Amino acid sequence: MEEVERIDTVKQYNDSVGVDTLHPLVSVVNFDEIPTYQYFRRYMGVYAVFLKYINCGDMRYGCQPYDYEDGTLVFIAPGQVYGIDSKGKLIKPAGRALVFHPDLIVGTPLGKHIKEYSFFSYEVNEALHLSKKERATINDCLEKIAAEIDLNIDKHSKTLIVSNIELFLNYCMRYYDRQFITRNNVNRDILVRFEDLLNEYFNSDLPRKLGLPSVTWCAEQLHLSPNYFGDLIKKETGNTALDYIQSKLIDEAKVKIFDPFKSINEIADELGFKYQQHFTRLFKQKTGMTPNEYKNAN
Repeated sequence: MEEVERIDTVKQYNDSVGVDTLHPLVSVVNFDEIPTYQYFRRYMGVYAVFLKYINCGDMRYGCQPYDYEDGTLVFIAPGQVYGIDSKGKLIKPAGRALVFHPDLIVGTPLGKHIKEYSFFSYEVNEALHLSKKERATINDCLEKIAAEIDLNIDKHSKTLIVSNIELFLNYCMRYYDRQFITRNNVNRDILVRFEDLLNEYFNSDLPRKLGLPSVTWCAEQLHLSPNYFGDLIKKETGNTALDYIQSKLIDEAKVKIFDPFKSINEIADELGFKYQQHFTRLFKQKTGMTPNEYKNAN
């Protein structure tokens, strides 16, 4: 088994990379100050955001590899595992890291809304790629956080540090929105694959075996994290991934309803519903009519 180093505190992270701890709950690390490395794997009990300037080896998040590019941000949330494998070469990293403990944001507005920054649950190959102007803004935010950490801790420290972290994350959210737009061709390809996946699903016996296709299942089939997949579908279509799946299901149901040899119960079963009333309820919710009312009206 590969050895996994456990990082539960900011000090443990700082010690692992050989830098001083100036604040017990938050750190901004300049990678110019840390030594070379070849390989490591870490379980993170803290939040971490890594800004990389150059290719620094094959980074792994869970089991997924990702080659860093110029100006890339990767987000790690507590409970995740990440690592670096340089395949035997000594690597001197360039970039920065923001690391903060969950305790830092407890009781703050950021603490209440941290789950809204869904990119903390993206896979590493769904990283954020920055333009030069964006990278300058990100560095400016990190500078402000680092400057505040460098001061003596007083009653204003936590508020100012957390506010600057929230500003930093809000810029990241803006840049992810931009990335969804600028990668339109890639996103369109995912939409086509999603549509094909649903067509294949409903034309097979999988609904009977697995039930209704979940957002998580669809994301896994498309090799995306559920959060990234959900955000992408919302940005591209204006609807949630669940809405998209349910609309596809209703389209399939409308065709089946006019088969004279199938009962509503049989159709519900074919589409993956355990109970006919659940199918009828969803159909009426989406169309304003029950399946029988829809059939009679058409």
